[in-house]
Amino acid sequence: MATSAIHETEHQITVSAEPAAVYAVLADAGTWPAVFPPTVHVELLSHDDHEERIRIWATANGKPKGWTSRREFDRERLRIRFRQEKSSHPVAAMGGEWIVEPGGRGSTRVRLTHDFRAADDDSASVRWITNAVNRNSEAELAALRRAVESPGDRLMTFEDSVTVRGSAAGVYEFLHRADLWHERLTHVAAITVTEETPNLQLMEMETRSRDGSTHTTTSVRVCFPDHLIVYKQLRTPPLLSLHTGRWTVRPDGDRTVVTSAHTVGIAADRVTDVLGAQGTVAQARDLARKALSGNSMLTLNAAKDYAESRVGAGPR
Repeated sequence: MATSAIHETEHQITVSAEPAAVYAVLADAGTWPAVFPPTVHVELLSHDDHEERIRIWATANGKPKGWTSRREFDRERLRIRFRQEKSSHPVAAMGGEWIVEPGGRGSTRVRLTHDFRAADDDSASVRWITNAVNRNSEAELAALRRAVESPGDRLMTFEDSVTVRGSAAGVYEFLHRADLWHERLTHVAAITVTEETPNLQLMEMETRSRDGSTHTTTSVRVCFPDHLIVYKQLRTPPLLSLHTGRWTVRPDGDRTVVTSAHTVGIAADRVTDVLGAQGTVAQARDLARKALSGNSMLTLNAAKDYAESRVGAGPR
C-alpha cells in the first residue's frame, strides 16, 4: 500500500518580547487553555528536561478533537519539536516545530511548522486539515503575541463547593448529562449537547439571567468518569474574554464533595459597552464572579438533590 502524501505548512509572527519569555510560554503546555483559543485542556502524561508526552483536547474547524503528542525540547536553540503519537481522524499523522529566533531591538520571530498526512490521502480531508492548521496556527500565534506583549492581563480564579450525602457516581451522572439541564435547572433556557466521541462534548447553552435576559455560550467539555469534567467556552458572554472551568467530584468517606471552579478574563474593551460609560473592570470582575458563582451554586445544589434522592433507590 502506497504511503499518503506529506503536506507542509509554515506560519510566523514577530513579537515585541525577549526570546526567553516567548519560549517559556510555548514550553508550558499546561497554561495553553488560558493562552491559545483552540486549546481546551492539556494533560501531562510524562515529563523530563528533554521531552514530554501530553494529551491535548482542542478544536479544529470548530470540532472538538483529542490526541497524544510527544514534545522534544531544545532549549539552547529555542526549539520545540512535536509529533502526534495517535492522531484524530481525518489526520493520519502530524508533527512540526516551534522555532523561536531572536530579532532586532528586543523583538522575536516565531515560526510554527507542520507536516501532516491525511487518512486515505483523500483530497477533501487534505483541505479540511489544511484549513484547520491554518486557522489554529494563526489564532495561536496572535494569542502568543498578546500573552508575551501584555503579561499584565490578569485572570481571576474562584470556586464553590457543596457536600453531598450521596455517591460520587450520582453527582457525576447529573453533571455529565448536561443535555437534561434545561429540564433540571431553572437558569438553563435551552441546551444542545453533541458527543461524537465518547466523553468529548460540544455544548451550546442559553442561560437565563436574574433580570430575565438570556445569553448563549458554546463550550467544549472533556469528561473523565466519574471524577472530573473540564470545559472551555468557545463563545463567551460579552464581558468575558476567557472562561475555563472544571467540575471536580471527590468521595469523602460516606459523602461526596463536588466543586465548581472558574478561571475568567475580563474583556476590558467591552466593559463600558455592557456596564455603561462609568463601568470599570473591577465592577465587571465582581459581576462576573457573582453571576458565575450564582449559576454554579444552582447546579451544585441540584446535583446534590439528585444524588441524595438516589441513595438506596437502586438502579434507574
